[in-house]
Amino acid sequence: MKIQGSPRKPGKRGKTRYKISKRDTKVSVSDIMKTFEIGDTVQVVIDASYHAGFPHKNFHGLSGKIVGKRGEAYEVDLKVGKKMNSIVTNAVHLKKLN
Repeated sequence: MKIQGSPRKPGKRGKTRYKISKRDTKVSVSDIMKTFEIGDTVQVVIDASYHAGFPHKNFHGLSGKIVGKRGEAYEVDLKVGKKMNSIVTNAVHLKKLN
């Protein structure tokens, strides 16, 4: 008798064919060296060609404020529904808003 287990989950990059795909896949040095100030408003735009500091797919497109820095990465507070979430990601995956 075969016992059915739960199906495998799609994982961190599962079901992201159009969400994370990028046409121009080169990351420039200026993208890596971007700097932000604490309190800046940024948008999470995942760059699939740069894997370090890759945020979860659910945060792609959300905007929030920078609250701190951890080494070369930035801490960003995002509002998802009614809850505040905090992520740590590299500058390559962030885009400054006005």
